[in-house]
Amino acid sequence: MALANGPSQTIVTLDLEGVLIPEVWIAVAETTGIEGLLRTTRDEPDYDVLMQYRLDLLAEHGLGLSKIQEVIATLAPMPGAREFLDALRAQTQVIILSDTFQQFATPFMRQLGWPTIMCHQLLVTDDTIVGYELRQQDQKRKAVEAFQSLNFSILAAGDSYNDTTMLGAASTGFLFRSPDNVIAEFPQFRSFTDYDDLLAAFVAEL
Repeated sequence: MALANGPSQTIVTLDLEGVLIPEVWIAVAETTGIEGLLRTTRDEPDYDVLMQYRLDLLAEHGLGLSKIQEVIATLAPMPGAREFLDALRAQTQVIILSDTFQQFATPFMRQLGWPTIMCHQLLVTDDTIVGYELRQQDQKRKAVEAFQSLNFSILAAGDSYNDTTMLGAASTGFLFRSPDNVIAEFPQFRSFTDYDDLLAAFVAEL
């Protein structure tokens, strides 16, 4: 007879932008010259404040979803990201928890071998981004806690303010290629800049 609560299995949860792919909004800012879009979750802890700021800028400059998707079509995962992800997925289950949007993420998922991703949705009318629909507030932390309720042990990595509650909820959390301000504010999380080092850290915890 199986035990009701056997040994836990492990899932690794990863952020997407800044960890596996370039920051989409930064790429859009560099392509369009809209400097305000350089602001990301590395700078603004409140995601709703950041997104409303972005939507206001898009409306001001008449920038639609199609233009953003044109920029995304020119981007690729970071060098070594696919190999890192493949090696990690050979060791354990991996789920990407991202505050990006499905309309942005799909081309990258194709290039990364179709890993599982949980993210948000943009609300679009006639190519105009009129709003966004969060899967839920603080969804990264809540996803980790939901997996833990199913008796999974969670390891996690991210780079920005919006990842820190996920890292804190996980059994072990790592920062990866984070800016100095995030590293300084969250010294409890070990910080890495190289995929091989991050992979070794995960494998050591399995």
